[in-house]
Amino acid sequence: MPDLIVRTSPLDPRAAILVEGLIAEYDGRYGANSRPGGARSELMRYPAEAFAPPLGEFILLRRGDETIAGGAFMSHDDETVELKRIWTREDMRRQGLARRIVAALEDSAAALGYVRAYLTTGFRQPEATNLYRSLGYRPLFDMSVEPELYRSLPFEKSIGARAGATPTTPIHPPAASFAEASARVAAIKAEQETRIALRLAALRSDAA
Repeated sequence: MPDLIVRTSPLDPRAAILVEGLIAEYDGRYGANSRPGGARSELMRYPAEAFAPPLGEFILLRRGDETIAGGAFMSHDDETVELKRIWTREDMRRQGLARRIVAALEDSAAALGYVRAYLTTGFRQPEATNLYRSLGYRPLFDMSVEPELYRSLPFEKSIGARAGATPTTPIHPPAASFAEASARVAAIKAEQETRIALRLAALRSDAA
């Protein structure tokens, strides 16, 4: 039976393995006390509707009756989506599944009219950094600096109508310390959360 991409919601029971897998991996790499509430609080930061068209999407890769990979995106503005929740089941890695998920998310975002994909990965996930670079994502951080001085490593890529174009977002300078980097990341996430909440509110208003 061929693998099947399912467009669904983070509330789908079939997505539980993805959510729990990400929580275990993030808490394992960074420590359950590395942020208030651990990785679970971060994964529950946004409502499920943030990952539904036209502002987002949530997909699972199913092999028979099993979820083996998945991912999502949500909208920052009319041009940019942020890829999130990229996950492959541990025993299914090194089969190109994450590449398939990222490609599917880029295609879906482009179909909705978005032209820029943005994502971040953690400073203790070098395999993710290598994956995104191999997929054409441009680092928005100084790769010659210790990644701890960024904590969260941002990338971008032109997609859809701008596919192949070189993005021009300035490279972010490193922080002076890990504590300062953590504070910067918290501020960025808070600003993004506010922006996404406003977009969801506008969508609800338009639908009313």
